[in-house]
Amino acid sequence: MEDFNKLVEAEAANIQRQGEDEEERDPESNTLHQPLLKRNRTLSSSPLAIVGAKVSHIESLDYEINENDLFKQDWRSRSKTEVLQYIFLKWLLAFLVGLLTGLIATLINLAVENIAGYKLLAVVKYIEQKRYLMGFIYMAGANFLLTLVAAVLCVCFAPTAAGPGIPEIKAYLNGVDTPNMFGATTLIVKIIGSIGAVSAGLDLGKEGPLVHIGSCIASLLGQGGPDNYRIRWRWLRYFNNDRDRRDLITCGSSSGVCAAFRSPVGGVLFALEEVATWWRSALLWRTFFSTAVVVVVLRAFMEYCKSGNCGLFGKGGLIMFDVSGVSVRYHAEDIIPVAVIGVLGGVLGSLYNHFLHKVLKVYNIINEKGKLHKLLLSLSVSIFTSICMYGLPFLVKCRPCDASSLESSCPTTGRAGNFKQFNCPKGYYNDLATLLIATNDNAVRNIFSINTPTEFHIFSLTIFFALYCILGLITFGIAVPSGLFLPIILMGSAYGRMLGIAMGPYTKIDQGLYAVLGAASLMAGSMRMTVSLCVIFLELTNNLLLLPITMLVLLIAKTVGDCFNPSIYDIILELKGLPFLDAHPEPWMRNITVGELADVKPPVVTLSGIEKVSHIVEVLKNTTHNGFPVVDAGVIPPMGSPNGATELHGLVLRAHLILVLKKKWFLQEKRRTQEWEVREKFTSIDLAERGGKIEEVTVTKDEMEMYVDLHPLSNTTPYTVVESMSVAKAMVLFRQVGLRHMLILPKYQAAGVYPVVGILTRQDLRAHNILSALPQLKKSNGSKKGH
Repeated sequence: MEDFNKLVEAEAANIQRQGEDEEERDPESNTLHQPLLKRNRTLSSSPLAIVGAKVSHIESLDYEINENDLFKQDWRSRSKTEVLQYIFLKWLLAFLVGLLTGLIATLINLAVENIAGYKLLAVVKYIEQKRYLMGFIYMAGANFLLTLVAAVLCVCFAPTAAGPGIPEIKAYLNGVDTPNMFGATTLIVKIIGSIGAVSAGLDLGKEGPLVHIGSCIASLLGQGGPDNYRIRWRWLRYFNNDRDRRDLITCGSSSGVCAAFRSPVGGVLFALEEVATWWRSALLWRTFFSTAVVVVVLRAFMEYCKSGNCGLFGKGGLIMFDVSGVSVRYHAEDIIPVAVIGVLGGVLGSLYNHFLHKVLKVYNIINEKGKLHKLLLSLSVSIFTSICMYGLPFLVKCRPCDASSLESSCPTTGRAGNFKQFNCPKGYYNDLATLLIATNDNAVRNIFSINTPTEFHIFSLTIFFALYCILGLITFGIAVPSGLFLPIILMGSAYGRMLGIAMGPYTKIDQGLYAVLGAASLMAGSMRMTVSLCVIFLELTNNLLLLPITMLVLLIAKTVGDCFNPSIYDIILELKGLPFLDAHPEPWMRNITVGELADVKPPVVTLSGIEKVSHIVEVLKNTTHNGFPVVDAGVIPPMGSPNGATELHGLVLRAHLILVLKKKWFLQEKRRTQEWEVREKFTSIDLAERGGKIEEVTVTKDEMEMYVDLHPLSNTTPYTVVESMSVAKAMVLFRQVGLRHMLILPKYQAAGVYPVVGILTRQDLRAHNILSALPQLKKSNGSKKGH
């Protein structure tokens, strides 16, 4: 976090030198006249975050329903046919998200299995001919080229395609607009980059990228295509608002998980537990529908490929732990090794998070130096991975084949199996080569194989575990699309199997099941997921008898991990500086009110119900606020003071003000407009779309003297809180409702009392920003932590 703060300060200083600080400051706080060094004296912060691989200016999203006159008129005038059409289109888009995600996942699997498979077959042929050096050169060269393709695409064309993309999706669904995350270029680079990176044998999976790919597909469908080539059909424009786009991206993320693991219910629960901040029953049904479509597509292709029409993509190709053929037996004494696996998973998971945090800090420093350094880092990791994968199997002894096994099955001559000959004589096999000289999915299948109590030696498993711990730390963070699931599965399965060997004489649980439990425990210890993981493993193992011990392992691992540090995705969100609002406020937030926060903020900027054009232009140019309270003075209430009162009419958005200026909806005299005048110029769909910038608007000198009636465009029902409410309560409300602006009203209503005290935004409710503005809270925070 310290490195990111330095980066933000340097970026902010650079922006100030260029004279562009108006655009790069807090979008909700007017700090134009505040010197940079004095920023910590007021509650404001620079909305800069690392999105992809560069520091970007970020905004919040408008998830709130904007109940202005146009919106109300639109819903009153909609016929039943139009409402049904809108609902049908939602389901149609959910279907298309599932269909396209399933097709692209199949394409990625086909490409990876064939590219990596033919590469490994050629390497094995060289080894059979005792041409070991040529085998290494071929393997390292192929991996180098595949990594180069993936890295060049990410570095030069779509920096946001690097990494898993899940933290940014999580931030988006929390209300943070992460720029360039869901574009067409990002989608294409993510697909090709995933194929290259996974085929190159790097220690990463395609699960994280598939979640990002599903989200990109959903976003592009919802907005009618890429920004430059959008389809402007009237019925499709209904989905151009942030709320419907959020629902579609939630469907996309669950479809991505389903495509990775063939787990429809697990995909829905992953979206609910891990990425989505806001949920409702209608969304549950649509995400389930999307994942069901994905499963049908994957199953159809797998049936087609079984006949050998897909090259090397045959029975497998997708991660699959088939333990349905083994009888699961466990007794009361088996609870002890299962609990040990859970504790180990929690400790090792938190350790992995800790060291990965350190590595990512170092990588951030390297990545700041430019594109060439990013490429060199990725290629260095590729070469190191190739050396380890090829060289380490030479360190272990050849093991004789079991006499009871069929001659054709040992050593394995086909594409997959547990008995790779590698450098061994006939009748012997190399157990470490079985795990390393294989595609990632085959390695998972081999280490999870059942009824194989003697196939893997403890020494080989120790080397395998140590190697994947190192590779897991140094591979995540390089400039290629990467997922965290597969490295964690491989690490967890290795120590699970080692524990299974150690406990062999004392337990009846199969070693393959120990490996499954080890993988589940490490995932829970690192990612802190429980329910979704339990269902994913249940759907994959196809064995309900595993449910009790899997639940126990996951609960223990998560509980132990939570004692040490946050989940890996929370750590990445903090490193990137994305303003994610947590579900639980800090304890000290109950000791401070929103009124006190308003006191350390710059004064709120308000507009009159009928405002002069020149004043609107001035406000838009001199502030970076995205919402302005609309206040009418001299209003005579039905009951009360005859002298008139000041009325808070509502909240008008910057985007709507810019739209008014663009359409030149001006009045010659100061008056209220009629309903037909508004509907003649605007539709509710126009107001749902995001506006441009004030710099794009030209207003003549005569137009500056005209007026704008803001009443029809104002949200007359903004969410408000009383100034005496605690920050903790306000933050929970802000997050659960998915707000961008929250108005603070005075506790006392009387003549002469202004109707609005201030306005709160996402940046104002972040613990880090509050503590920097009110340093005295740090003392109480520290004393509470000490207790």
